[in-house]
Amino acid sequence: MSKFSQRLKEMRVEKGLTQMQLAQATHVSQTAISGYEIGRNRPTDEIIIVFCQYFHVSADYLLGLVD
Repeated sequence: MSKFSQRLKEMRVEKGLTQMQLAQATHVSQTAISGYEIGRNRPTDEIIIVFCQYFHVSADYLLGLVD
């Protein structure tokens, strides 16, 4: 599992959100979010930006480049 996958799931769970709730809030499909969290799919740059804006974190953090 990638650092991105781990961080995405951790942040979602910390906010008490289901994958469906995150999908509705970010306009990213629940299937895509599930794929990102298990490391099956890789997000585009645009999707990374969406998650960074939603969770108020940097791309470096979300991608695991910084703690």
